Amino acid sequence: MSFIAPLLQLFVSFFKIGIISFGGGYAMIPLIEREIIEGRGWLTEAQFLDIIAVAEMTPGPIAVNSATYIGYQTEGILGAITATLGVVTPSFIAMVILAYVICKTQHLLVVKGALKAIVSGVVALIGFATIKIAISTGLFEVRGGLNIDYVTVTIALAAFALLRYTKLHPVLILIGFGFLGIIIY
Repeated sequence: MSFIAPLLQLFVSFFKIGIISFGGGYAMIPLIEREIIEGRGWLTEAQFLDIIAVAEMTPGPIAVNSATYIGYQTEGILGAITATLGVVTPSFIAMVILAYVICKTQHLLVVKGALKAIVSGVVALIGFATIKIAISTGLFEVRGGLNIDYVTVTIALAAFALLRYTKLHPVLILIGFGFLGIIIY
């Protein structure tokens, strides 16, 4: 049972980091550093920097990746699981509470208005990202008037139609259009 105490310390440390961190994973890095190096002495500065570099390169949120790697470095696979659970549990609890509050208050006019505005904001963010990507990939060029690459627009519309009107998996569509791009371009 002596292995439980270090796992509990890992969970509590990353739970604290998860509960007091706002602003995403990069904002958590100084908190993780303070807790793990200065507070607990689990890693050296060099080890921590290596872990951050690996966490940045791997898919997923940097805070979760860092917690997983630090947990693994200190307590093996159980440490990785424990640290990861510790850092994501506060967000999970907050989302459950928020979902409960929304479900209980969704009939209120103010909540309906807020949700409608949030959805509108999300649509605007997705639309903005789509336009930026379209411009950066050459789909549209805005300098000196609007220039349109009609072949690329046709491919984009075909991909959209396949996503909308068929049951093809999006990955298959991406792979298929990747091969089409190799042939055309």
